[in-house]
Amino acid sequence: MNKTVLGIFAHPDDAEFVCTGTLALLKNAGWAVHIATMAPGDKGTNEFTREEISKIRKSEATESAKLLDATYHCLEFEDLYIMYDRESINKTTSLIRKVGASIVFTHSPKDYMIDHETTSKIVQTACFSTGIKNIEIPETPYEPVPYLYYCDSMEAKDILGRPIPASIFVDISDEMHIKEKMLACHVSQRKWMLAHHKMDEYILSMKRYCQKRGQEIDVKYAEGFRQHLGHGYPQDNVLGELLKEVKIKN
Repeated sequence: MNKTVLGIFAHPDDAEFVCTGTLALLKNAGWAVHIATMAPGDKGTNEFTREEISKIRKSEATESAKLLDATYHCLEFEDLYIMYDRESINKTTSLIRKVGASIVFTHSPKDYMIDHETTSKIVQTACFSTGIKNIEIPETPYEPVPYLYYCDSMEAKDILGRPIPASIFVDISDEMHIKEKMLACHVSQRKWMLAHHKMDEYILSMKRYCQKRGQEIDVKYAEGFRQHLGHGYPQDNVLGELLKEVKIKN
């Protein structure tokens, strides 16, 4: 197995909220880490132009990734207009093939924002397509299909407020310091969240969420996941094999 893990999300800072504690544990276990976003976060501002905020947010994402010795990629789509189409599937499949990911993390299929849900669908198809040779992209196909894990939705609930339970929990108590530092790199978003969401608890809200998941398995902080187990995808839980911090809850 190629020891490369890739997190693909809609916007810069999404990964920091939902999976960078687990990425840190995989990095400590010898895995190469890549973090990608479909868009540069070009709408996440009330003070900059699209070009200015895109440059700022990609720089913030790059600095955050460096804390894990990780590589940041942006597929350069546009906030609010992430589409499930030929271009998005091809570019996402190309990225997975380029880095040779064996494990992929992405958004929950149900989340508060359509960009997140669409990204989840694109990544599902792109993972399945890593071995399909007749997709018209230059990167060499490979098998098997990567392990695919869905991260928690924002606040672990759907758009009707119903809870979305996790089935896989990773104890990230020892890695919360790095997760917090990574999220703190996204300085521009603290101002944006205050203006748009009326929320000045950027890091504190993340920590409260991780505390809530941690309480479910009697640890201080945890991240929650569900594994894609559809036909053609790996059926064993590789996270449980790689990380002693993983707990399964049915």
